[in-house]
Amino acid sequence: MRTARSTTRTSPVTALLTGLITLLGLIVLGTVGPTPAQAQSQSQSPQQSPSPGALAAGLHISDGRLLEGNGNDFIMRGVNHAHTWYQGKTTQSLADIKALGANTVRVVLADGHRWSANSAADVANVISQCKANRLICVLEVHDTTGYGEDTAAGTLDEAADYWIGLKDVLAGQENYIVINIGNEPWGNTNPEGWTAPTIAAVKKLRDAGLAHTIMVDAPNWGQDWQGVMRANAQSVYDADPTGNLIFSIHMYSVFDTAQEITDYLNAFVNAKLPILIGEFGGPADQYGDPDEDTMMATAQQLKLGYLAWSWSGNTDPILDLAINFDPTQLSSWGQRVFNGANGIAQTAKEATVYSGGSSGDTQAPTTPGTPTASSVTATSATLTWTAATDDVGVTGYDIVRVSGSSETKIATSTTNTVTVPGLTADTTYTFAVYAHDAAGNRSARSATVNVTTGSTPSGSCSVGYRIAGEWPGGFQGEINIGNTGTTAISGWKLAFTFADGQTVTNMWGGTPTQSGGTVSVSPASYTSTIPAGGSVTVGFIAGKGSTNTAPTTFTLSGATCATA
Repeated sequence: MRTARSTTRTSPVTALLTGLITLLGLIVLGTVGPTPAQAQSQSQSPQQSPSPGALAAGLHISDGRLLEGNGNDFIMRGVNHAHTWYQGKTTQSLADIKALGANTVRVVLADGHRWSANSAADVANVISQCKANRLICVLEVHDTTGYGEDTAAGTLDEAADYWIGLKDVLAGQENYIVINIGNEPWGNTNPEGWTAPTIAAVKKLRDAGLAHTIMVDAPNWGQDWQGVMRANAQSVYDADPTGNLIFSIHMYSVFDTAQEITDYLNAFVNAKLPILIGEFGGPADQYGDPDEDTMMATAQQLKLGYLAWSWSGNTDPILDLAINFDPTQLSSWGQRVFNGANGIAQTAKEATVYSGGSSGDTQAPTTPGTPTASSVTATSATLTWTAATDDVGVTGYDIVRVSGSSETKIATSTTNTVTVPGLTADTTYTFAVYAHDAAGNRSARSATVNVTTGSTPSGSCSVGYRIAGEWPGGFQGEINIGNTGTTAISGWKLAFTFADGQTVTNMWGGTPTQSGGTVSVSPASYTSTIPAGGSVTVGFIAGKGSTNTAPTTFTLSGATCATA
């Protein structure tokens, strides 16, 4: 379920305000200032060190870094989960998120201003579930989203009162949780108003005796495109007498170039001000195409945390990492976050509060059985193997592609079967499997299996594509999908690729998932069956640039369709 955070993009009016702010010459921290379009400015001063002994006993900040209570560096690698709207999904979701390799989950809560408040008992259970799954838990109040622009939003002061009311639940959990005071607590209207309430909320929590690491989100719906958090971060940090505070930037289409991303994150790192990417998205939307590759690569280079939005349940499903909360159905966005370069599977390390003690689990699971292949198509194959065993319990499997002496992790699974997508037709692949447990112990590699994909089939389908209307920056398209065969087609998936950066923003007759220029469309209930000799129509609205070339190739459930 996407909430108001999905509307965090710049409007023409706010873009003009950005230009005025930039003309005022905000002081930049030893770097060249950004352009008005980037709308990011900064003014930092040397960090004030907290007094000795002021830090919390658990997770805490030191010299601009997030550390565990034992002094070990902790880099968050995880995702967001919308608990307050999907409370019945949380127990399984946390287990699945952990099995895919995450070490942290950011959990959506409500303080009662906009959504029904999560009770103390419920929050205690969430913390318990995080601990049971060996995850660090970032707890956030979502009711503050877009304050000042969204009239339904609550204040940071109200959120602070909510946290204080949970003091008995939160006390003693400093090793395991971070308190994110309020999600995206200011919209695009007068974002300079963010600073004073943020400082006040931090002081209120400290005065109440909460010693946990506090996380604060940026204004501008979390994206800080006017540079208010960047300019005032030092004063906010200095207001915390413990020094135990970390900043969170949310990166969506405002951050669509590498320079914007690296400039922003390096500004905080150079000032020794702690920061992480508390939310980010990769799929393009009507406002632009976020550069998630640079976000993840830079976070890895600078040793900063990141938490992808979001596990499942978005009203705009393009941002679902797992389709229908099913870890075996990762979207292209989910595959990117968990299994891609600089992704969670490659980079996450479990918090040592779980795995570093003398009583920790050190025994690796047994070796999984040799995989066997089934349902091999031109672009995918299903692998199945005999399950491994473990003295505590196997929590998941890593599937790797083997090439000579090297291997590449391509998928994860919580069960002893997985479907590997994205393969090339008429190609031989070699696969193997590892098992792992909750402590991160990994088995020896299984024996390998060779799989040769099939040829690209010629399907019993035809596709007619037309532009129904066009205007500067956008257009309306229509796709007619015909069944030229003798039997009905059910549960189809249409795939095609835009060549000019077009991005689907709305669709009827189907549900789109887009990664770069590649679009996959699943049917709506009323278009899911195409009768023999019949057809269905999918319509959509999309953004575009100056060129709007029509796709040339369409596949239906992997088979190439004739084009009209």
